[in-house]
Amino acid sequence: MVAGPLPDFEHLCAPAAWRAIDFISDLHLAASTPRTFDAWAAHMLATDADAVFILGDLFEVWIGDDTREQPFERRCVDVLAQASRHRSVWFMAGNRDFLLGPEMLAACGLSALHDPAVLQAFGHILLLTHGDALCLDDVEYQDFRREVRSTAWQRDFLARTVRERAALARRIRAESRSRKGGAPQTMPWADVDPPAAVRWLRASGTQALVHGHTHRPGSGALAPGYSRHVLSDWDLEALVPRAEVLRLDASGLRRLPPAAAR
Repeated sequence: MVAGPLPDFEHLCAPAAWRAIDFISDLHLAASTPRTFDAWAAHMLATDADAVFILGDLFEVWIGDDTREQPFERRCVDVLAQASRHRSVWFMAGNRDFLLGPEMLAACGLSALHDPAVLQAFGHILLLTHGDALCLDDVEYQDFRREVRSTAWQRDFLARTVRERAALARRIRAESRSRKGGAPQTMPWADVDPPAAVRWLRASGTQALVHGHTHRPGSGALAPGYSRHVLSDWDLEALVPRAEVLRLDASGLRRLPPAAAR
């Protein structure tokens, strides 16, 4: 797939008083994953970072801010609201929770983070993105992404009842699994297109990309002079549990277990 127009880049500069930032993504929180929820909640409330940047897919699915008073969603709101009273918490939409809107942000004390965003902190400059917009080989998904990010689609979807929205979300996920030919744990995940990623880095004046979405945690080169750092997904229900935080401070980036596991 040919890369489209360059996106707008939001620019952020960390306050001088900050000493550390945590990056997390792809937690896919749901009532059916209590261990993952507990690990996430413990980290949000115990981390010594000055800020937590959530780079998408905090939730397995988010079908509208009017669901935030449902039992599981209310527990998530409470954790986020408590955490945001002690540190800055930023939220970038992913492909599962792009409908999370201003009402939820306000209820939780979250700051909205544009995708992509350039962050300057502790002498480092990073380009932050969820990552799905750069997975160009997944042509079917890119077509779907353009459709569901449109104002018309979202207006029509949010006009439905909660029950109708939940049923439609389940159907969309089932169709996605069918196309990929496997259960969620065995699905192949499309990867970021390196030339497209480097194009973004050059246009934004940065050399290091931080993203999630692909569930392939690790760091490496995209091209000479350009690197990327892929965030871990979190799954504490798995036979081999996964959960990792990418920490930025004056010394650079390093990978840490969640706060409660240290």
